[in-house]
Amino acid sequence: MSPRDLFGPEHAQFRATVARFLEREVAPHVERWEARGGFERELFHRAGAAGLLCPTVPETHGGPGADRLYTAALLEEAARYSNIGLSFAMHSDIVSNYLMHYGSEALQQAYLPRMVAGEVVGALAMTEPGGGSDVKAVRTTAVRDGGHYVVSGSKTFISNATVCDMVVVVVKTDPRAGAKGVSLLVVDADSPGLTKGAPLKKIGLKSQDTGELFFDQVRVPVANLLGEENQGFAYLMRELPWERLQIAVSAIAAAEAAYGWTLEYVRQRQAFGQAVADFQATRFTLAELKTELQIGRVFVDRCLQLLMRGELDAQMASMAKYWTTDLQGKVVDACVQLHGGYGFMAEYPIAKAYVDARAQRIYGGTNEIMKELIARDL
Repeated sequence: MSPRDLFGPEHAQFRATVARFLEREVAPHVERWEARGGFERELFHRAGAAGLLCPTVPETHGGPGADRLYTAALLEEAARYSNIGLSFAMHSDIVSNYLMHYGSEALQQAYLPRMVAGEVVGALAMTEPGGGSDVKAVRTTAVRDGGHYVVSGSKTFISNATVCDMVVVVVKTDPRAGAKGVSLLVVDADSPGLTKGAPLKKIGLKSQDTGELFFDQVRVPVANLLGEENQGFAYLMRELPWERLQIAVSAIAAAEAAYGWTLEYVRQRQAFGQAVADFQATRFTLAELKTELQIGRVFVDRCLQLLMRGELDAQMASMAKYWTTDLQGKVVDACVQLHGGYGFMAEYPIAKAYVDARAQRIYGGTNEIMKELIARDL
């Protein structure tokens, strides 16, 4: 792959720190986490102590005040080990962003320093059992009662659901107003009436914590409202481009990792008296994958440049999310084939990459929804 000039020396140093942390604190435990359906809560304490969490939180609120390329570096490194990076990013560069951009000073002071330290784990409760990618259709309600909102409903497919200490919940404060009736509330996970479901049993991403949250007349102080009432949909749309680009960053890095494992395998594997890499069919397949990976890498880096300039729009982010996750699926499928029977064995990294890749085209908005968003500006 061609050299990249997007990252500076400080990002390279952070990337090396991330790689050491993943090698020490993640890689040895992935198999056990997959068996139990998620990682232990203590992982966030260790990540906080290592300085890996919430890089963009300003120094005034306990963070380093760094840029979003630190999150990109973390996602790229994590994609080579497991999808734990998405759990970190949910906490560090999604939930924290809602607090920084829309939370009161009191909310920021209450949560951000502890999120940086890994003492409080954040989650975002958006998707509902019957809602899927349609944010406007949320049915979880928040009814004003004096100085509180009373929240009732359920959420599913929530990253960090079973380990979170606080959650940003997408609610309907005006059920008759569609998108104009959506609000965002910060809810403590130990609030009476809030129940965490068991970890969801997934076909992939087994080491990542994913679960359900149930709200039964949960009383939330009005002071925990993010921004203004009924403006939540606009806030979500404002944040989603970066959230979707994070998926693209992870997707292209995971695909590159799969390609690297496969290249090493076919050079060593013998068939009919020669290395599998020496067959023309293998070489042509790898040449095609290398070319498309280079295209994807250049596109994602361009999107990161736009992000850093404040110019990344929803259409470009949707393109990146849909195209790179489709490419990831294509790459890992071809790489499984080149591994032969061993590609179907669960202990091989390529097999795990194969099942993990499938969710990328679904969460963050399905790729069909991405195409709808792109088509709006035709």
